[in-house]
Amino acid sequence: MLKHLHIENYALIESLDIDLNDGFSVITGETGAGKSILLGAIGLLTGDRADLSAIQSGKQRCILEATFNLEGYDLEAFFQEEDLEFDPSECIIRRELTANGKSRAFINDTPTTITALKRLGSSLIDIHSQHQNLLLGQEDFQLSVLDAIAAIPELTLSYSDAFRKWQKTVKELDKAQNNLDESRKDEDYLRFLVTELTNFNPQPAEDETLQQQGDMLEHAQDIKNALMQSYGQLSEGDTPVTDTLRQVRNQLSSIQPYFQQAEELAERIESCRIELQDIADTLESEGESIDYDPMRLEELQSRLNTLYSLEQKHHVGSSEELIDLMKQMKERLDMMDNSDEYIKQLQREEQEARTLLDRISDKLTEKRTVAAKKVEKDVVASLKTLGMPNVRFQVYMSATESPTPKGKDKVSFLFSANLGSDMQNISQVASGGETARVMLSLKAILSGAMSLPTIIFDEIDTGVSGHIAESMANIMHKMGQQGRQVISITHLPQIAALGQHHYKVWKEDTEMVTRSHITRLSQEERISELANMLSGSNVSKEAMDNARALLGL
Repeated sequence: MLKHLHIENYALIESLDIDLNDGFSVITGETGAGKSILLGAIGLLTGDRADLSAIQSGKQRCILEATFNLEGYDLEAFFQEEDLEFDPSECIIRRELTANGKSRAFINDTPTTITALKRLGSSLIDIHSQHQNLLLGQEDFQLSVLDAIAAIPELTLSYSDAFRKWQKTVKELDKAQNNLDESRKDEDYLRFLVTELTNFNPQPAEDETLQQQGDMLEHAQDIKNALMQSYGQLSEGDTPVTDTLRQVRNQLSSIQPYFQQAEELAERIESCRIELQDIADTLESEGESIDYDPMRLEELQSRLNTLYSLEQKHHVGSSEELIDLMKQMKERLDMMDNSDEYIKQLQREEQEARTLLDRISDKLTEKRTVAAKKVEKDVVASLKTLGMPNVRFQVYMSATESPTPKGKDKVSFLFSANLGSDMQNISQVASGGETARVMLSLKAILSGAMSLPTIIFDEIDTGVSGHIAESMANIMHKMGQQGRQVISITHLPQIAALGQHHYKVWKEDTEMVTRSHITRLSQEERISELANMLSGSNVSKEAMDNARALLGL
């Protein structure tokens, strides 16, 4: 329940603090006095999009704050999920808008997101404005009415989960089938490419290897000459390097008894000689092994040219990428070869998901059918009290061709207010006043099913007057006696008179600015306000007497 509302620097309201009560309250005031401003402020507190133009000119920020009593509405789970402090007797929601474009939201002084604010707001307040009457003809709204009356949140969640899983299997099956169809268009060419690459059999880093081997064969004679000449300088000729090092070693060894350092130097010389001898042997072996082979060179150049041609053909830059491409092509062929079994498996999964979906949707239909009968009965009973004795109202249900995100039920509200006229879709035949009465009847039914703490009606009395307005007020009064807070913004004295609490919105003009205010009326003030609503600005004695009569005084 909304206990207190604070507004600061918002639109025409400079500063406002108002306590609100449970039961049935009414708000009256002239057109343009600021009633819509109150609704706008409450909308922002429940997560509506911020309109920075609503900040008063010259002010840096506006503050909106509402205090709620949450006892008995099972909202603790929300606070646990959002990691927020929970006090059922006092929940404070605050919204701050700044002139530089920033918007901040708080729940119990803890910063929160607009998404969280919307979630909480939808459980606290239902604002019914005139434009919502248009919802009456929309199938989604009609279906939501049935689900709310049926009280099947777990079943609808189960259906939504099953629908998502079924859609996923359908998409996977379609994708697999489309991929197979696309692949098979090019299957023959793909097999040709795989055969071509398999026969060529590219090897990792083959580009560099072939290039190196080709360069070596092309310069074989130069390489052979360099190797053999190097060998000769180390091990042949008049003074081979290895023989010279042997002589140096022997000379150092001969003076070892007299020169202690000679032993270490001789060992180091010997190590050098052994290493050089090993190098010389390698040079000789490599030089003898190299021969110019024009046929082998031609083979290497031919394979390298083929490799480059394949890389260019497949738009890759190396033999490794060519190998990866060949692997991918083989996998595609394997998929095609095994696709029939894969698609059969997906078909089985899709059928299983569809069977589960159909089973849950059948339960939904069963529950909705029962709820539809209750809605028909309760709406007709309510409308008859609202001056429509010959009304007929039917919740017509039919099956959709395929599952939808909300089930397989198509819903239409059929309506007829007069004898001898056929029932048609309510959006096509109901007048504004009739639509308002149907919506009030539905809201009365829904309020009990959904246990909303606060319901605000913004001029739901449009298009009605007299005893019909009084009947509508009785319904709202009864709703207020069922443990909830009902607030009606109205222009009709018949409705205003039945409010347990009466608030007036009024506008004050000064030399510089216009400001809106709201105040709770005393008994005498209510009489004057109702008399004014009955007769206009020139309040007569008869109007005062009528006002007292409406209040039962």
